[in-house]
Amino acid sequence: MAASFSLPFAPSVNGALRRVPIWVVWLAGALPLGWIVWLLFTGGLGVDPVKEIEHRLGKIGLQLIVAGLVVTPLRRWGGLNLLRFRRAIGVTAFAYVSLHLLAWLVLDMALFWQQALGDIAKRPYLTVGMAAFALLLPLAVTSNNWSLRRLGGARWRRLHQLVYPAALLGAVHYLWLVKAWPPEPFVYLGAILALLALRLWR
Repeated sequence: MAASFSLPFAPSVNGALRRVPIWVVWLAGALPLGWIVWLLFTGGLGVDPVKEIEHRLGKIGLQLIVAGLVVTPLRRWGGLNLLRFRRAIGVTAFAYVSLHLLAWLVLDMALFWQQALGDIAKRPYLTVGMAAFALLLPLAVTSNNWSLRRLGGARWRRLHQLVYPAALLGAVHYLWLVKAWPPEPFVYLGAILALLALRLWR
């Protein structure tokens, strides 16, 4: 789809982006995890490092989901083409969401599965978070060329529209999780709602 509006510097930026290998996205995506590990071993995660690890991993995952949603509006209304990086961004986002869930299961719940399942059922923010993870799972599994060929372009794109409700549920999970309701969760929710609205408006 051609851009509705193209920034004057878009062609030169797109030319430079075509020379950037995909592994740069994977490397950049690994840096926040490395920083968390560094803080863990240097005592920089505060008095409750488990909660801080969970919080940081989940927020990075949500940020990357938002970054993936930004790709289409940037192309449509700015002429900046980041499509070749979107799959790597999405897989990296799922990796952080999975680590967020794993940190909760292993570090917080100590693999007490019955208690974990009970909490998911009775705590709405956990229920919503697990629903978001369940929607992201088939997207991560099919984020490869074999699945694209197997499903066909149209079916693959329809399946990957599950990222929209997943992103919304992720933002609600974050908003429901915090107790004092600071502005940050509302910023994420507002950004996701705005990005989804842009997809409905041509």
